Amino acid sequence: MPPLNKLAPSRSLARLRIALTVFFALDGFLFAGWVVRIPAIKEQTGASAGDLGLALLGVSAGAVVTMTLTGRLCGRFGSRPLTVAAAVLLSLGIALPAQTHSPLSLGLVLLVFGAAYGGINVAMNSAAVDLVVALRRPVMPGFHAAFSLGGMIGAGLGGLLATGLSPASHLLVLTVTGLVVTAAAGPVLLRAPSPPVDGGTGRAAAREGHGGERTARPGGGPEDDRAGLSGRTRRLVVVFGVIALCTAYGEGALADWGALHLEQDLGAHPGVAAAGYSLFALAMTAGRLSGTTMLERLGQTRTLVAGGATAAAGMLLGSLAPTVWLALLGFAVTGLGLANIFPVAVARAGALAGPRGVATASTLGYGGMLLGPPVIGFLADWFSLPVALTTVAALAAVAAVIGYTARGTADGGTADGGTAEARAGGRRAPAGATRDERCRAEPR
Repeated sequence: MPPLNKLAPSRSLARLRIALTVFFALDGFLFAGWVVRIPAIKEQTGASAGDLGLALLGVSAGAVVTMTLTGRLCGRFGSRPLTVAAAVLLSLGIALPAQTHSPLSLGLVLLVFGAAYGGINVAMNSAAVDLVVALRRPVMPGFHAAFSLGGMIGAGLGGLLATGLSPASHLLVLTVTGLVVTAAAGPVLLRAPSPPVDGGTGRAAAREGHGGERTARPGGGPEDDRAGLSGRTRRLVVVFGVIALCTAYGEGALADWGALHLEQDLGAHPGVAAAGYSLFALAMTAGRLSGTTMLERLGQTRTLVAGGATAAAGMLLGSLAPTVWLALLGFAVTGLGLANIFPVAVARAGALAGPRGVATASTLGYGGMLLGPPVIGFLADWFSLPVALTTVAALAAVAAVIGYTARGTADGGTADGGTAEARAGGRRAPAGATRDERCRAEPR
């Protein structure tokens, strides 16, 4: 029978993992619930397409500004308290758009909603990075799978409620749901002891390599002083942020242009065209659910390279296929390929630089999601929509190349010297790998 003093931390980490998974799912659920009511809010405010586009920039602006600040706040107050606080603000903020009656007021309240959305994404990903290192297993894709599942449930439920509830009533239901879930899961997240981090991998190893002392705040994350980070570490964080950008670019492009491509260029029925993005999202969710197993077997570098190459091949098929069904197959393959690139990139940035690393990677990734749709639109005007969509394949290939180039840090090493295993023998194992997998670790 295992000693009781080892069972307690294991159970504590399991409860912490469940609570954090709930917040990822809640984030996706609330955001999708808002998205499905955008058409009704547009009608309510009397906004033109251009006015709505400007108002929706409020979400982007609020998110980007908050993401740049949340990393520092996590280092000071802890990522878990900020996760709970941002969840409360997100739950309250989602009710505000339905109370507006002009494009200007809509844009202003969306600043609040976007700020909460950006804050919770950085905070909960920072908390997840700490837990991944403590568990010594690459479970980050599971958290992002919960986000995807929450989004699918939120969109599906929102579609059903849209016929019977006004936007105000629907979004108020989401507010109550968000507050109830936060009240249930928040105390678990706050009361759980800080995850023990050791084993010479991840962020703790980087700190120890500089002789730093890693302290913990009650109910929160580590106290992160990033003054000792080298320029190389900062550059590597940006590298992984660019990888996240390449992935999010594809997500944004397919969300806004995938259905139009199927209907306009391939003559798909509107229902089939609408199912295109759903198929992509479902494939991405399935890929993330299997992501931990993939990372344990392949390591981070091979997962990044294989994912980027798969997504590039899938999007070439999806954008250039002559038939609807081949294009749908391409969308599904693209979803499988992109599934784990963003979680791996954010996790690696967080392991290198803590909450600020997560903030940098998330901000770049979110920027890619914002960049994708307008770039596709401009290219479609200049060339054609199928040609424009091939840029998704190109950036996926770029992500694969960058992931391979950064292989010296992608698999369990730190930016400033790597793990003890790497320094001793020039080989490194994936963070969280089993003993057998460490023996088979790939060369630098």
